[in-house]
Amino acid sequence: MAKDPAVLFYTSDFLSGTFTMTNEQVGKYIRLLCLQHQKGKLSEKDMLSICSAYDVDIWDKFKIEDGSFINERMYNEAIRRQKFSESRRNNAKSPKNDSTSKAYAKHMETETETITDTKTINKTKAKIHDWQFEQWWLLYDYKISKDKAQKSWNKLNEQEKDLALQTVTLYVESTPDKSFRKHPTTYLNQKSFNDEIINRNATTSYKPNVSQRNFANLANLKYTESE
Repeated sequence: MAKDPAVLFYTSDFLSGTFTMTNEQVGKYIRLLCLQHQKGKLSEKDMLSICSAYDVDIWDKFKIEDGSFINERMYNEAIRRQKFSESRRNNAKSPKNDSTSKAYAKHMETETETITDTKTINKTKAKIHDWQFEQWWLLYDYKISKDKAQKSWNKLNEQEKDLALQTVTLYVESTPDKSFRKHPTTYLNQKSFNDEIINRNATTSYKPNVSQRNFANLANLKYTESE
């Protein structure tokens, strides 16, 4: 039996889990995940062949069992995929389920989302774009009431989130003293990313151009009407 060429890959979870890693580390990590999917388990030689040397950020993503390295998430997803494929294969052999089996067989390789239960789907949807908030939170660098700030972030439309990310560094530079920096939740609720940024420590200031602000406001209007 040929090795299954595919596995469910949750992009939102991956982005969140690798947010603090460098691009080089992410490249090594994804290659290790692919290799584990094909081999089942990784040896220390496999780890070193890709990482070149011990890297705690990458190696901590794997647990060691009997001398082998295993990423639990990849292992579990591979097992679930295998069970799903087996169930479809068994259905195809059942005469009474012939019509249903043909439909399953046709899309078995591309529509593997059916293996995911409702609870997992809801969890994944809730985490979409979490990595954007984490990036903004890290750059804003005022660690207070994170949960409240995230709720305010989730109320923004996509254009507003993009604008908040574009302007956060300039705003932070203009308020090196955190006592003058707005509470993160207040900043988001007031949509202060639309305001002109005056950096007293620099010779230039920043103000979102008219098209940026109009586009964000128009998108927000559509977002509100759709609720």
